[in-house]
This record gives sequence, structure tokens and C-alpha cells, in this order.
Amino acid sequence: MKVTGDLKENQTSIQQYQLIDLPKITDPRGNLTFIEANRHIPFEIKRVFYLYDVPISEERAGHAHRELQQFVVAISGSFDVKINDGYQEKKYHMNCSHSGLYFGSMIWCEINNFSSEAVCMVLASDFYDESDYYRNYKDFVNAIKGS
Repeated sequence: MKVTGDLKENQTSIQQYQLIDLPKITDPRGNLTFIEANRHIPFEIKRVFYLYDVPISEERAGHAHRELQQFVVAISGSFDVKINDGYQEKKYHMNCSHSGLYFGSMIWCEINNFSSEAVCMVLASDFYDESDYYRNYKDFVNAIKGS
């Protein structure tokens, strides 16, 4: 796994984020990629969802999770994922079906700039729970900074 973002000293409660290359089996009949929980991604998969038919001008996500971990893959097409830990922001252009972006809890995420035909698959470490969400950015930052 390639670590692409490190924590600052005062950010010990925020997990790292990583771009993770997945196995790719090349075959003239078509390629195959797979994901195994706790082997390729650092959590058990309890939920899978995907975004599709998103208009180019629209944005998805716009929230953070108190506990949930996620892994985002561009199954088809492309989109941008912007993650923010309350201190710094990183933007990733996702356009490869055999790599994905892992990020843990307490990371604000926004997904936008969808190409036509884009499919964004998200693997999640837990079932849906509305109480796990920060939907207001100021509330999220206050929780991070202890305000």
C-alpha cells in the first residue's frame, strides 16, 4: 500500500488516507480486478453502494463520518474526490478501475466533476447509520479541533 497522506503531530485521532493499487489480472478475454477485506483494504466490508448517472455539474457526499471507513473506486469514467481532515485538503482524480482511495473516520469528503458514464463504487466498514454523519462542515471542524 502506498501512503499518500501523513498525519500531523496534533492529528493523532484522524486516520491516514491511502491510494491503494488493487490486483489486476490481464487477460485477452477481459481484465479482472478484485478486492478482499482486510487484505487489500483495512476493514471488513459491511456495505457497498455506487453512484451513477450523476450530472456533470453536481456534487455528491459533502459529509464526514464519526467511525465509518470507506474505499472509493472509479469503476467506469472519472470523478474527483476531495478529502479534508480539518487541517489540510487533498484532491484526487479517480479514473482507474484497479486502484482506489481509502480514508478512515473523521475525514470530510466531497465528490464532483463526474464524467458522463462515471460509476463511483464505495465500500464501507459499517451499515448505514445517520448518527455517524457530520453533514455540517463547521460542526465537523469543531469536532476535530475540540471547539
